[in-house]
Amino acid sequence: MFGAIQLGLFAACVVLFVPMGMAGWHLSRNKMLFFSGALFITLAVGVHLTPYFPSVSDFVTSVSSIVVLDDRDSCFSSLHEIDWEVSASSNYDPLNNNSVNYDKSWYWRRSSSVDSCEFQKLNRHDVADLLNGSWVMVAGDSQARFFALSLLSLVLDSEQMESARQSLFRRHSNYHIVVNEIGMKLDFIWAPYTSNLTDLVMGLSETRNYPDVLVMGSGLWDMLHITNASDYGVSLQLLRRSITSLLPISPEFSTEGSATSSVSVRSTHLFWLDLPTLINSMLNTEEKREKMTDVMRVSYERELKKSQILQQFGGPFQQLDIGSLSWDCGIRCTDDGMHYDGAVYDAAVHILLNALLIVSHQKL
Repeated sequence: MFGAIQLGLFAACVVLFVPMGMAGWHLSRNKMLFFSGALFITLAVGVHLTPYFPSVSDFVTSVSSIVVLDDRDSCFSSLHEIDWEVSASSNYDPLNNNSVNYDKSWYWRRSSSVDSCEFQKLNRHDVADLLNGSWVMVAGDSQARFFALSLLSLVLDSEQMESARQSLFRRHSNYHIVVNEIGMKLDFIWAPYTSNLTDLVMGLSETRNYPDVLVMGSGLWDMLHITNASDYGVSLQLLRRSITSLLPISPEFSTEGSATSSVSVRSTHLFWLDLPTLINSMLNTEEKREKMTDVMRVSYERELKKSQILQQFGGPFQQLDIGSLSWDCGIRCTDDGMHYDGAVYDAAVHILLNALLIVSHQKL
């Protein structure tokens, strides 16, 4: 970012090194001192007068904005650079070989791009500060339930978590909680089909009451019960049009304006829960193994990209790539080939939280 400090440093370097260079060409000391003084005065006047010349000021501002956006885009693209450590637990039971036999941990990959973004795993105090007074809505299928549970684990104590787990996992039901200590409200909406998500967006628009953070995801139920990737793609496009025309979308996550952008309301940060890696041999019913194949999953992922609902393809949603996270964690992180251990959703939650930190220019 080019500001007064940077321009001042640049001017100082010019004043220092240009006369030294000129001295190398055997100019007299008086000429060098005269040139140095004139140069310093010119630069000082230029720096102070820059704000009064709109074209110059706009140029400096535009360059500054480009640099900031480039940094943020780079950090957004690095959020999923995560490595896993999966090892046998101390109470490993070879007669009951399931995912609880393994300890899982994750961390952001060490690289220059990731290190410069300063991603961090947030503790309860940090999450409380970040989400203080916020309304978070999570809508979708069972993957969304697991995501909501992982988010709540960062703001609730053990007793509250047990109660939340029992209530949240009531079959095909919605869930609502207010965390009074931080004024945070969370709603889980059971919406297994993309059409359910579109209906939800329409409802939010009618009430003109919008969450601060909206996490959505669909595909598993569609794959199992409809089994038509093309129809899934059409439904995603309808959702995309509804989102971009009806909700006040956060500009950091969208390249398109919304119909309500002129309304004095807080914008909504949108995140999309991608499909998990499906391990066909581990799926627990014959119908799932028959319909939820690798070929079908790839076709659904292709339609997701074609729909341009994701931010990297020009859409409004920042991706939470459960597919890559579950793939990297591996077969020892799931018991049914579809739903993964909490560590996977925990990583997705921290990706979301760090994305919010990038948007808000915060460091905890």
